[in-house]
Amino acid sequence: MQGVERVDRELLDARALVGHLVPEGSMFAFLAEHRRDLFADSDFDDLFGSGRGRPSIPASVMASILVLQGLHDYSDRETAEAARCDLRWKVATGMALDDKGFDASTLVYWRRRLAKSGRPHRINDAVRKVVQATGVVRGRSRRAVDSTILDDAVATQDTVTQLISVIRRVGREVPGAAEQIAAVCTGHDYSRPGKPTIDWDDPAAREALVSALINDANALVAVLSGRRLDERAENVVALLALVAGQDVEPAEGSDGTDGRWRIARRVAPERVISTVDPEARHTRKSPRNTRDGYRAHVSAEPETAIITDEALTPAAGADNSDAAVAENFLGAETEARQWYGDSAYGTGDLRGAIDDAGHAAVIKPGPVKHRSKASSPSTTSPWTRPPARPTARPDTPGRSPRNEPWSSASCAATARYGPAAPQPRTAAYSTCTTATRCCARRAMTGPTSRNCARTTAPSGPTWNGS
Repeated sequence: MQGVERVDRELLDARALVGHLVPEGSMFAFLAEHRRDLFADSDFDDLFGSGRGRPSIPASVMASILVLQGLHDYSDRETAEAARCDLRWKVATGMALDDKGFDASTLVYWRRRLAKSGRPHRINDAVRKVVQATGVVRGRSRRAVDSTILDDAVATQDTVTQLISVIRRVGREVPGAAEQIAAVCTGHDYSRPGKPTIDWDDPAAREALVSALINDANALVAVLSGRRLDERAENVVALLALVAGQDVEPAEGSDGTDGRWRIARRVAPERVISTVDPEARHTRKSPRNTRDGYRAHVSAEPETAIITDEALTPAAGADNSDAAVAENFLGAETEARQWYGDSAYGTGDLRGAIDDAGHAAVIKPGPVKHRSKASSPSTTSPWTRPPARPTARPDTPGRSPRNEPWSSASCAATARYGPAAPQPRTAAYSTCTTATRCCARRAMTGPTSRNCARTTAPSGPTWNGS
């Protein structure tokens, strides 16, 4: 049953004894004064349908704790420890000084009830009303958008595991489906736990198993598609149809009508990675950093760090991208704003939507993508780097062709004394860019001689001689 906060103070009431230690104007002082108005017990009646059992933690206390947890970015264990040991938390939540607090799993319990309720964002809605009433962001025209990946605590399932688990789930949750599974699903005994016993190293055996499971799934969907089912049962049958088609393709030489299937040589877009949590998706932050879960999107006022809007979406999909969700944030703003974001928000659609709404985009441009050699133009332009001039390698006996650069000694002598000049000993190495000028590096060893040629290169005077 739902617990209710007492109106009278306890003997060791934290606010009465140490409330003067909490800074005025802080979030702790604000919650100590207004938490009952923000989070009334009547706003949480639907979370506790039964009036029996042990009373829960009062809704005003737990909602205040959830707000402070989000403000400090604490884990559940850190939050439980702060509520037990931190005097500021006790003052803000109305707990007594000798209150032992609660177990960290209580936070999971409350979040789960809120998520399954008809108003899962009621705490955020209450905080948003305070922001609007106080006008703390009034006159601040900047909004910063960003997102992050939230990892999901489910294991990625392969195709065989998904098919078997969903067929079993249909048998449990859809009325009359267990009898239909026994009648039409003959490819596997779904009452036995674990994976089928086959030779997993044999490609033919794997394809035969996949074909049998896909045919069972299609047959079961065909039988149940004509029935009137409730919403939960319809979702389970729809999940079975999705799993049966996302990872397979007709086998080699099959047109898809003879019941022969194989695992597709590609990854389906927005693939369901687990039947335990069908909304979780596979994504990546970089080519090597892959993640499974959801994507949390926020819009915030950068000076006060107050979040003005938020959204939770699957981690993959065009409709769940950073730019697509940020476009939805535009509709919640009634005044012209300046929108700040990284290159993920630099799409043409979002920039156009910002301009159409009368806002300004201050978005980091994306990285320049270098064109491949095959697609690069054959002529130079102000936007392309001129190709390097080809150079001929002089014939220098006794030199290593792999580890030492080219010599310009003969080129330098020819440029100064003519073709008949004696060729000096090589002491510096360079690449000749023209027939009359050599850009030589500094001589590594040896004194200069009459055959030494000096040239002024962009890097300064260098010597080349014997």
